[in-house]
Amino acid sequence: MTMTPVPPEMKRLEPFELALREAGMGYPEVTEDFPWGHRTLKVKGKAFVFLSLTGEGLSMSMKLPQSNGAALMLPFVQPTGYGLGKSGWVSASFGARDTPPLDMLRQWLDESYRAVAPKKLVAQLGGAAGAPKAEKAPAKTRSAPARKSAPAAAKKAPAKKAAAKKAPARKRSQRA
Repeated sequence: MTMTPVPPEMKRLEPFELALREAGMGYPEVTEDFPWGHRTLKVKGKAFVFLSLTGEGLSMSMKLPQSNGAALMLPFVQPTGYGLGKSGWVSASFGARDTPPLDMLRQWLDESYRAVAPKKLVAQLGGAAGAPKAEKAPAKTRSAPARKSAPAAAKKAPAKKAAAKKAPARKRSQRA
């Protein structure tokens, strides 16, 4: 539940909000906060999902670095405001008559947690069902520094004209 009273017509969405909250709280080191009166789930102080159930319905904002393009094709999803959409955040909104796709929203919640949480916490999750496993980058090996290659042949500038040599000075004859 959010901090504001939920109108009777929106009570039908409460179980969805609570199911998403429960799923989010199941991740390592998650805390719950209520800035601006909206439920916010955070990991190490960083928000990874905002949930709100108001007179307008249920809304959820989360960071989807991999699937935001596909998510934005859905009619109930739009880029999150305040410039967050540029960073991969999307918002999903549902009215009183809508049935939120809970399985998909749980997958998005997982993706958002993995995008925001420190790598050590994400490593504790392993490859949870429905979540893309973080691919490990190949180990870097050190090798000898590469030799510098010869600079590319530059266009030859036209040769400068040699300065005209002065003729040797004449010896002045000495008058005796």
